[in-house]
This record gives sequence, C-alpha cells and structure tokens, in this order.
Amino acid sequence: MKRISVFFAFMLAITTLMAQTKTLYDFKVNDIDGKEFDLSTLKGKKVLVVNTASKCGFTPQYTDLQKLYEKYGSDKFVIIGFPANNFMSQEPGSNDEIKEFCSTKYNVTFPMMAKISVKGKDIHPLYEWLTSKELNGVMDSNVKWNFQKYMIDENGKLFDVAYSKTNPLDEQIVKWITGK
Repeated sequence: MKRISVFFAFMLAITTLMAQTKTLYDFKVNDIDGKEFDLSTLKGKKVLVVNTASKCGFTPQYTDLQKLYEKYGSDKFVIIGFPANNFMSQEPGSNDEIKEFCSTKYNVTFPMMAKISVKGKDIHPLYEWLTSKELNGVMDSNVKWNFQKYMIDENGKLFDVAYSKTNPLDEQIVKWITGK
C-alpha cells in the first residue's frame, strides 16, 4: 500500500511539474486573417496579450496600445490583440469587421488574432493557461473585462496581469518592458 501511495505522489509531482513547464510558445492561434500563428515565433520577446473589444468604454486604449507598440515594439517586445465577445456583446463583429475597425479608427499595426473566447465553457486554451496557476505555474486570475493585459516574459512564462483600468502606458507596464 505504501508503494502505491508513493507512486501516486510521484506521478502527481511529475504531472504538476509538466503543467508548469508549459509556456506561451506551446500554443498556436489563428490571426485575424485566419492564418495559423505559432506563438513560438515570439521566443525572446516580451509579449503583452490583450483581450479587446470594439464597443467598450476601454476601446480608446487601442490608441495607447498602438503608442506603446510604436515606442517599444521591435525584436524585444510585441503586443497581441485577441478580440473577444465575452462581456456584454461588446465585440459583435466578424474578424474582417474587427480588422477594418482597428486599422481605420485606431491605425493598429500590432498583430491582431482571430476572435476567441477568454472565459467560460468555450475558453480558448491560451486563456485557460493564462488564468490557471495549475497550468501556468504562476497565478490564478479571472478575465474581468475587456482590455485586460497579460505580461509574458522573454521565456514565454506568465509574469503578471494588469486589469482593464490600467492604461497601456502605465508605469507598471513600461517598467516591465524596459526593465527600468
């Protein structure tokens, strides 16, 4: 009986360690044009993952996200937008409509992905990883609203989260990008 208990404890420890070794680079998503985007292509970059919506009070944050991307975006930092319709149907558009809205109204040039679900029964696996300490090894969180920002370090590990009210140009985010 003792051997069985030890075996199960060992298997649980291995399973936990394996779950915690998953990184952003283990995921593939579709971009806003429907093409597969392998997040492993972002190795070595800090990544700001943001769930977006076109009809939200925080939608004007697209302006500051774009400013942040223009100032720091390079081979060391990228922003990725994930449109989601999880909060009061504030992203009802198709991927084509979202792309048009972002480019004409806010001149967005950072990568936008296809619309996904960021919570609930149909949560996208990336957001399941972002919000579960069991999977990301760092913290549990809930996506509370549109424009929540997840900071991923250069190794693809979750670093921190900034909620919707945190402006993209906030000192918390800028210090994380610059390391200063």
